[in-house]
Amino acid sequence: MFIEHTTSSLFRKGCIEVICGSMFSGKTEELIRRLKRAQIAGLKVVIFKPAIDNRYHKENVTSHNANQVVAFPVKDSQELLQKVGKVDVIGIDEAQFFDKQLTKVCLKLARKGIRVVVAGLDMDYMGKPFGPIPSLMARAEYVSKLHAICMRCGDLALYSHRKTSNKDLVMLGETDTYEALCRSCYHIKSK
Repeated sequence: MFIEHTTSSLFRKGCIEVICGSMFSGKTEELIRRLKRAQIAGLKVVIFKPAIDNRYHKENVTSHNANQVVAFPVKDSQELLQKVGKVDVIGIDEAQFFDKQLTKVCLKLARKGIRVVVAGLDMDYMGKPFGPIPSLMARAEYVSKLHAICMRCGDLALYSHRKTSNKDLVMLGETDTYEALCRSCYHIKSK
């Protein structure tokens, strides 16, 4: 269970929070919620997203429920580091699309006293660890694993099943391309 601390001294020490799970589990919604609470607390917040993710909006981070916040699209973790500026909290959405250096960048920012909140898929469509998320999970102070509802049986879903035959690792899509599945339904559909 995630315990949201309210003392500003904790955040001055810096920390890394990871929000992970399958598609349609509410990761971006939770990221937006945490960042808006930080803004309400008077903290300076900046949000980044990978430039390749323009499904809903070129610049905004947008949840499947259409909640959104303004973000800076960046091509990689080094560009993110260059654009940080003087902030208290950094949000990073769709972190699985960033390069492996994202972990080092997040550690560097946390050492500077910045609260870093990262959201992303922990597994790709093949059920394998995805991008920098596993490394970030290992080094984070807080990890929240969210679950969607299986679109076949209604159980808790942890897999993002791709409904097309495209084998590219990165393929942006929505419910027309992906469905959240539980372990049993995923293994049946993957055969």
